Amino acid sequence: MLPEDHPQRRELNDEVHARPPGVLRAPARISYLALVSSAESRDEEWRRVSALAAERGVAAPAARVNHFSADLGGFTLRFERHAEFARYMFVAQGAGDDPFDPPALASVPDGFIAGLPGRVIVAAHGAFLPADDGADAGNFEALASRWFDGNALVGSTVGDGAATALTDFRIRADGFSRFLVVDHHATPRQAGRIAQRVLEIDTYRMMALLALPIARDLNPFFADCEHELSQVTLVLESAGHEDEAILLDRLTRLEAQIEVRAAENDYRFAAAAAYYDLVRRRIAELRERRIPGLQTFEEFTERRLAPAMNTCRTSADRQELLSQRVARANQLLATRVDITREKQNQDLLESMNRRGKAQLKLQQTVEGLSVAAVTYYVVGLIGHVVGGVEELGYHVAPEVVMAVSIPIIAGLAAIGINRIRHAVVRKAR
Repeated sequence: MLPEDHPQRRELNDEVHARPPGVLRAPARISYLALVSSAESRDEEWRRVSALAAERGVAAPAARVNHFSADLGGFTLRFERHAEFARYMFVAQGAGDDPFDPPALASVPDGFIAGLPGRVIVAAHGAFLPADDGADAGNFEALASRWFDGNALVGSTVGDGAATALTDFRIRADGFSRFLVVDHHATPRQAGRIAQRVLEIDTYRMMALLALPIARDLNPFFADCEHELSQVTLVLESAGHEDEAILLDRLTRLEAQIEVRAAENDYRFAAAAAYYDLVRRRIAELRERRIPGLQTFEEFTERRLAPAMNTCRTSADRQELLSQRVARANQLLATRVDITREKQNQDLLESMNRRGKAQLKLQQTVEGLSVAAVTYYVVGLIGHVVGGVEELGYHVAPEVVMAVSIPIIAGLAAIGINRIRHAVVRKAR
């Protein structure tokens, strides 16, 4: 008996078996669609696949899945849902003189394809033919003229010589591209893997290239931002305090514009790099051998796709670098504003200190006047009291009494006012 399973043990274990390649036997015709669609379309995609299976008497899983494969009578359907796109592969056995006519898609009920959600990013018809069919005669010019409108072919022997894969990577008038796989000694599962990898190379190539128009469109924006940043930096070098608020506003708006573009495009650039890596992996898995006179899949991809990916990578790096430069300029200006603010605060404190000193002197003057006033009035009262006592018959000299009381009254008044001031200061603290 084992301890309790981790709740995700089986799901994680089965992940390596997800989307297994199908079995392919020559001769066969293949139709393939990859549609870019949103996550909200997943339920509709699964509903249509389930309805097609039910129409052909095949039960689909009750719950929505990301992979489904079944023989639907007359053709085999393979459905796969990925993060950004869904792909549908239809395989029909047999092929006539023209292996592309009728295509495997002709066996699919009318209306199924037209009702699929999303937008087509790849549509291809393929043929898997045995070597004794004459397709391996080695006259690739004749093959190109016969089935590829005379276009230059890209291809090689793949699977260590198990098959030959050919395509022209062009979209025909019917909206489909074409590829041809000639079977030499591939096993059915190996043939399925070869066909799937050829289609995945085209799909991931197109998904990677979705970032290229964005990168091209961003170049004028980057140029404008760099010019604005250089102007702000130039003014910042000699700007006065009165210009700092305007410069800060310009930098803030520039930084906001760059961040908006980054939020919109960072995912697309990261996805392009990931898809490009998948393209290179799928090409390596083909294990190509050169056919004299033809470009291999790797050569074609590196010559055409690699520069596009370099453009996307350069745009992503330029966007990041520009964001960092604006952030540094903003920080520099913010530091300058802080220094200006600190100097203003220092000047304000010095001004307050001067005003405090002036108020203290004024207060001391007022206190002195208050002592004099209190002394004057109290001494006057004492003079009146002494005058009254003298009227009663007591001999007292009012002038002497008043003269003696002046320093006493002044001292007591000064002490009293001083205590009141200290009491107010203590309460203020």
